Amino acid sequence: MKVNCEGCAGCCIDWRPVAPEALDHERRGRRDPLDDTYNLVPLTRDEVKAFLDAGLGDAMTPRLFRADEGPNSVRVDGYDLAAIDGGPVFYVGLRKPPKPVGPFGLDATWLDACVFLDPETLRCRIHETDLYPTTCADYPGQNLTLGTETECERVERSYGGDRLLNDDPPERLRGLALGPQALGAKLFVYPDPEELAGVVDRLAAGETTDADRALFVGAAVGSRPGTTAVDEAKAKSGRERAQNASSWASTVVEMWTGQAGRRGSDARSVTDAAEREERQGAPPAAEW
Repeated sequence: MKVNCEGCAGCCIDWRPVAPEALDHERRGRRDPLDDTYNLVPLTRDEVKAFLDAGLGDAMTPRLFRADEGPNSVRVDGYDLAAIDGGPVFYVGLRKPPKPVGPFGLDATWLDACVFLDPETLRCRIHETDLYPTTCADYPGQNLTLGTETECERVERSYGGDRLLNDDPPERLRGLALGPQALGAKLFVYPDPEELAGVVDRLAAGETTDADRALFVGAAVGSRPGTTAVDEAKAKSGRERAQNASSWASTVVEMWTGQAGRRGSDARSVTDAAEREERQGAPPAAEW
């Protein structure tokens, strides 16, 4: 596997507003995401804890899944959600606020992008650090191993160029977890759906609060790998730490959200975007 990431970041950015074709690969089955975030990267339980320990509990957000009404679902706020033993299934990813970015040679445009993406260099601010998610480190290796299309190929088809330079699946993947192996380690179960009244509505509308997101961060940290069990004490501690977090990440989310125009609109008037994030405390993006 070999990729050309320079000037791309297609896997980090929601580029649907500027795509010449519909990008719906995440929404083709019976378990569609409840939210509309594009390519939300799932974190492992240990990664969620690492972000908490780094004071970045406010950088994370949950994903729930729609389901057909039946024994493997639970209804909250009028939504039928995928569930195991009556508890909604979810994973935790990184927030994607609007940013002034110019992928694929485009001018700066308001597009949702990973909170850790440098909006000018289009490089990850935590690349090759201890916080870098294994799913990101593997990418697009998991897709190649499973025989599914990569974001690199979608970008090539839409904007030309060579992004996926070698499509041989890697010999080793660190973040691939499927089926029972994922339960409690990357795919979690929220123990009390009644606590999510109102939360699910806000999640579907893209209007979650700090407290909403903290509920899921806590449940993920309190989960026990291989089971649906959640340690209440660990979940409570994780929830409180996430809700009390006040890092540069949430400051940047608020800054760009307050300034952003319509998704896909011109952002060329924004200057010094990377420096503005770094003045809030964001670490500089390393050279590749």
